Amino acid sequence: MAFQLPFRFSGSEAPAPLDSRARHSKMMEYDQPLVWCVALLMLFGMVMVYSASISLPDSPKFAAYKNHYFLQRQAIFIAISMAAAAVVFRVRIQDWQKAAPYLFIGTLVLLTLVLIPHVGVVVNGGRRWLSLKIFNFQPSELMKLFIVLYAADYTVRKQEYMHRLSKGFAPMALAVAFVGLLLLLEPDLGAFGVIVCIAMGILFLGGVNAVWFGGIAGMLVTIFVAIIALSKFRRDRFFAYLNPWEEENALNKAYQLTHSLIAFGRGEITGVGLGGSLEKLHYLPEAHTDFLLAVIGEELGLVGVVVTIGMFYWIVKRAFEIGRQAIAIDQTFAGLTAKGIGIWIGVQTFINMGVNLGLLPTKGLTLPLMSYGGSGVLINCVGLAILLRIDYENRVLMRGGRI
Repeated sequence: MAFQLPFRFSGSEAPAPLDSRARHSKMMEYDQPLVWCVALLMLFGMVMVYSASISLPDSPKFAAYKNHYFLQRQAIFIAISMAAAAVVFRVRIQDWQKAAPYLFIGTLVLLTLVLIPHVGVVVNGGRRWLSLKIFNFQPSELMKLFIVLYAADYTVRKQEYMHRLSKGFAPMALAVAFVGLLLLLEPDLGAFGVIVCIAMGILFLGGVNAVWFGGIAGMLVTIFVAIIALSKFRRDRFFAYLNPWEEENALNKAYQLTHSLIAFGRGEITGVGLGGSLEKLHYLPEAHTDFLLAVIGEELGLVGVVVTIGMFYWIVKRAFEIGRQAIAIDQTFAGLTAKGIGIWIGVQTFINMGVNLGLLPTKGLTLPLMSYGGSGVLINCVGLAILLRIDYENRVLMRGGRI
């Protein structure tokens, strides 16, 4: 049976009728492989979240939960996210462009509310959430999407000034700096890093002056080094990362990293089998969120990790292909947005996997689409729905139709 989405792409509900040649085109009306890849990643993630969290109720911290608590909630998150994606797909890209500045400003307000005592929710020492009663919402996840839209819109509006510092690069840099200040007050250095990469990537693709780009990139590296150097906690964590197997580090700052590496080592090529992880038995903290890849590596081995990396690579590749096609048909905002979504998913995936594999210092970033959490899965799905809409509009325009 053919896969069907809960909405129509042609006929009376299409944005505009196509000519006779367009109606006879054999081109697919939407990117079915991309939809399947995203759906499979979420379902695979749900299985691994269940495997990684099934023993958590044995801990006093989660004693009130049942074994299937996190599985049930993740399934609900995925269902809500897919429904939201179906709605978002109906929104035209030009409408997103018009709304981009307002969405960005609105999210800045939410990031400010997080810092207000008794409004922002504190979890594990970080003030990053707003309580929605049913679940806690993380505004920084929303900012990752809206910085894509805002940076793409800004680049299109300021195209003639992108080679100038004062009118082109500087205003966007100040906006990102303000976002960074709010995130560092939470603190959430990982989200700040992803947002900076997204904004810089879109500005670079939009034609910003290469000399200014290189200079600002160097300055950002200096700022990140200074942030680490001036914070004793981050400094200790960084030095522990450089020597995780020293006894004091292995029992303290590098505890997660060492147990993550042990998990990958136990998995070898084909893994110990689904559900057979030992590290998830209260040895590896946050196994169902930040360190889900380590559980995949232990239970499914190198094979499971390579398949996971391959699926994410394919999504990022398709995002850039869709963006390149949009730019080729003069849909510059859509093209930059598609590439920005690719940068977002690619950078966050790289950082999460790098942390799990010991290639990067430990940071609290989830694996997109797969890790447990409502905010992350919801915003990931919304972003990918926008990507699918861009691809759909590309196909309509290439058939000779109108949006």
